[in-house]
Amino acid sequence: MSDPKPFVLDFSQVGNKDVALVGGKCASLGELFRELTTQGVRAVDGFSTTSYAYELLLETGGLRKRLQKLLKGLDVNDLDELARVGSEARALMRETPFPPEVSDAIRDAYKSLGDRIGKRSFEVAVRSSATAEDLPDASFAGQQDTILNVRGESKIIEACHECYASLWTDRAISYRTAKGFDHFDVALSIGIQPMVRSDAACSGVMFTLDTESGFREAVVINGAWGLGEAVVQGMTTPDEWIVFKPTLKQGFRPIVTRKLGVKEVKMVFADDGTGTQVRDVVESQRKRLCLAGFEVLQLATWACAIEDHYSKLAGRHQPMDIEWAKDGVTGQLYILQARPETVHAQKAENYIETYELTGMHGAPLTSGVAVGNKIGHGRAHVLLDPAKLNTFKQGEILVTTSTDPAWEPIMKRASAIVTERGGRTCHSAIISRELGIPCIVGSGDATEKVKNGSDITVSCAEGDVGNVYYGAVDFEVKKHKITSDERPETKIMMNVGDPDHAFNVSRLPNDGVGLARLEFIINNHIGIHPMALVNYPRLRNREDVELISRRILEEDPKEFFVRSLAEGIGRIAAAFYPKPVIVRMSDFKSNEYAMLIGGKEFEPKEENPMLGFRGASRYYDDRYKPGFRLECLALRRVREDMGLTNAIPMIPFCRTVEEGERVIALMAEYGLVQGENGLEVYAMCELPANVVFADEFLTVFDGYSIGSNDLTQLALGLDRDSEMVAHLFDERNGAVEKMVEMAIDAAKRTGKKIGICGQAPSDYPEFADFLVERGINSISLNPDTVIQTTHHILETEKTLRGKVKASDSPASA
Repeated sequence: MSDPKPFVLDFSQVGNKDVALVGGKCASLGELFRELTTQGVRAVDGFSTTSYAYELLLETGGLRKRLQKLLKGLDVNDLDELARVGSEARALMRETPFPPEVSDAIRDAYKSLGDRIGKRSFEVAVRSSATAEDLPDASFAGQQDTILNVRGESKIIEACHECYASLWTDRAISYRTAKGFDHFDVALSIGIQPMVRSDAACSGVMFTLDTESGFREAVVINGAWGLGEAVVQGMTTPDEWIVFKPTLKQGFRPIVTRKLGVKEVKMVFADDGTGTQVRDVVESQRKRLCLAGFEVLQLATWACAIEDHYSKLAGRHQPMDIEWAKDGVTGQLYILQARPETVHAQKAENYIETYELTGMHGAPLTSGVAVGNKIGHGRAHVLLDPAKLNTFKQGEILVTTSTDPAWEPIMKRASAIVTERGGRTCHSAIISRELGIPCIVGSGDATEKVKNGSDITVSCAEGDVGNVYYGAVDFEVKKHKITSDERPETKIMMNVGDPDHAFNVSRLPNDGVGLARLEFIINNHIGIHPMALVNYPRLRNREDVELISRRILEEDPKEFFVRSLAEGIGRIAAAFYPKPVIVRMSDFKSNEYAMLIGGKEFEPKEENPMLGFRGASRYYDDRYKPGFRLECLALRRVREDMGLTNAIPMIPFCRTVEEGERVIALMAEYGLVQGENGLEVYAMCELPANVVFADEFLTVFDGYSIGSNDLTQLALGLDRDSEMVAHLFDERNGAVEKMVEMAIDAAKRTGKKIGICGQAPSDYPEFADFLVERGINSISLNPDTVIQTTHHILETEKTLRGKVKASDSPASA
């Protein structure tokens, strides 16, 4: 760099330290190309104009003074005035010609780049890069323009002019003002890179944390067909994958979530050879994920390398927001951009906030992808025309097709946002997180189903699916303080059934999961009877065949079940890794199984399903044995392919010791061999027989978990679902406590672990005291009672220790 003020620099000459010179985006582009290609990350070459070029432009024709005069006294909340000033500022930028030395430097750098990649005339992306961009506390993402598919020197100069003008869009002026940046302390550089031909393949965005919960051990990847701008702008609802970082780094394949997006449209090169256009995606592509599994793992591996690199530079953990693309000509994947994630990186981690609907409501008006976990209500403003943004009022709920940065001035006024298109990494999602408001994207029909001016409630507190309800539905907000306080000797675990909530609740102080129910995953994520998938398409009911066909698409039906179940278990196991996650194998009753698609064909009609064909007895019966095989294959995939060996299977409703031995042998036949790869197998202790023969059962199983609901009803001989005898159902009954005590004593004698996974310890503090006094190893609770029950148990243990000390003192003797 002999020139003290270079107007253009190649990416090999710049890095993360050069933000003031080439802007945040180009600094990161240079860092990627210069440093991370040596680590196997495939980044894209290019060059950047510098802030000197921009400063020289501002001095041309008195441009700086004219802009300062125009902006003086501007109120960015006056949208009409903001639009007028922004339009005039952009016109001033376009009318001011480039100084010749800047134009010449750009042309020379384009030729030099062509020499490096072996091309004379080639398509490039012209990308704006502000010096205040991609900062840890202000992303400035999307504030300035990116222009794609630009070819030839003259077109590049024109595109650069447009980039400079975009520094003065309404959204950019508003954003800088909101973040407290002086307009003239921000310079603009322009990065120019060869286009990756993702117009003929796919592209997208990934984050090195879960964008909703802030869980930092995941890579979340969104992707869709065509150029990535469609994903970023929320024009399309993308596919999504979640990969667990710790076991990925160990060489496993831990894709714990994959979701097929609608992928309505794609952005491709324009037919006239320059610029871009949007096209509908054909049906066959919509039904297909845009990436193969090995490509997802490759991108996630690169994401980890990029995060590690930037964390080292920052001297702390630095989550990253990364753009990627696949070249449809070569088939290769590329990293296009990496910048610091700016929402969760700034959040205080000392408490967790949970929202819960408490009021009555009807069926959802519309549903989509939930962004965050909050709830909000207000008056719906269905807005389709960007020209009418100034009609939007403070506190209204924005309902629209999609948003882009031009909508940001009104998004700040919204109490919630609902869009028809987009995924969790689109513009609407990113801005709503920054604003801290609930948002639902990818609903598909919100502008049709939600009436303009009606009162609605937007709920993102029900898992990955966000729902819009009519009216103002009451809800409750709870704050749970997260501390590194003293932990009790009794392990405090959680009952977790919904994989969608696992990342969020794992932040609570805990010792793992004492009960992960397969029924929730099968019912909500699969929805089809396992035996219907085993026998598909040879089913009597043709309507069931059609329903299954629409759900599994082109996937093998048995693989659909195994993959879906493995991903649900895997997400819970990943959330709590390496703490134990006890997974109860399916315990549907026959009447519950019959409600699944295809279920009626395979389920008997029983007078008392609670005591009928359920639990262990199902597993080796020919009527369900192939279904149990699929369950075992799913758990085996979690442990062996994903590397999540903290997943521990548990057998429910095992009536006899011989039945337990038979199930253990069958699991081994299906690849789950007790003792291999650290595999333990637990059993539910929920029958009087499990208590009376506890010593014998615990020679077969590695541990017990007391199911207090079934144990109580069977010990007292009552139907827990009957309102006639409901008043007698009480875990504190002496007979029940005696059985619990006997089970705990047996576990102590045999040296096996024993816990409880019922609600009684949190409902009845005295029952928790009883369990601790008897020396139970663990208590598993619903997440909302974990903190208060933990504090109670700590006090109980202190009291017990005090009694022991008193009894051991000389005075007591």
